[in-house]
Amino acid sequence: MSEKRVRVDIWSDIACPWCFIGKRRFEKGVEEFEFSDNVDVYWHAYQLDPSLPEHYDGDEVQYLSQVKGMDPEQVKGMMEHVTEQAAGEGLNYRFDQLRPANSFTALRVLEQAKTESKGSEMKETLLSAHFERGLDTGDRQVLAKLATEVGLDEAATAETLSSQKYAEEVNADIEQARQLGISGVPFFVIDGKYGISGAQPAEAFTNALTQVHAETAG
Repeated sequence: MSEKRVRVDIWSDIACPWCFIGKRRFEKGVEEFEFSDNVDVYWHAYQLDPSLPEHYDGDEVQYLSQVKGMDPEQVKGMMEHVTEQAAGEGLNYRFDQLRPANSFTALRVLEQAKTESKGSEMKETLLSAHFERGLDTGDRQVLAKLATEVGLDEAATAETLSSQKYAEEVNADIEQARQLGISGVPFFVIDGKYGISGAQPAEAFTNALTQVHAETAG
């Protein structure tokens, strides 16, 4: 059994539809990797739209149409395509129920979860809440409930939500992404030197992990 650990740093936004799809494909890729137990995953914050208000008064079609200047029918077609891709990974996207919201507070809660060794669980819960459950991930009461579902410390969560705690960590991740030239997510960095952009097929991750492991196992 190889003792070589493979580190994977992942930049993503909980309000990014391809990030949830990419997460599933990455997980499948890891499962097919011979040394899957030796993969260490580190989640990093990223915001697709920092200018989005905490509570957007409109649905996802209106938001994307206004922000990207796209025709609403074109937006709906794009959503149908993404929904089909998500379904292929076992995800049930509900864009009709989605509540557009600024993700910064949710990302701060995710930072807290990482300190409690529940980063992956919180990431999954936030993505599902946003894309599958129709919950307002910009609402502090909703975030408190989601944190309870994951098992985060309630007092610590209350402190996070009533302050700007972990804002520096979130901003540091975003700045690091900028320094690395990351302009879109999901973005995966394997062992600090190999980058994979986007929700690639599972085999792309398996192949990359296998290559990196072979090069560095010695």
